[in-house]
Amino acid sequence: MGNYRGRIDIIADILQVVSQNAKKTQIMYQANLSYKVLQRYLRDITKASLIRFDTAERCYVITQKGQDFLEDYKDYVKTNKSIEKRLNDIGSKKKNLEKLCSNK
Repeated sequence: MGNYRGRIDIIADILQVVSQNAKKTQIMYQANLSYKVLQRYLRDITKASLIRFDTAERCYVITQKGQDFLEDYKDYVKTNKSIEKRLNDIGSKKKNLEKLCSNK
């Protein structure tokens, strides 16, 4: 791993796990979070109505709003990767132009 995950990425990871109906321990391990961090996120995303706790099943389930979030997140990641690739390509082209202009 080694990559920094921001708040949006962590929420998406949790929602991905919860989309299969999950208990707190499953979410903690599969989303790779400490218990303390998990507690905070579960509180926040439950308050935002992205997930809910099903008392009959004793697990967390994703809501329609949470499913909508995941779909939008997937689009965001795809667009972000495309833009990063284009920026890298532009940077390479700029370096080539700078090399062509140098006396070395």
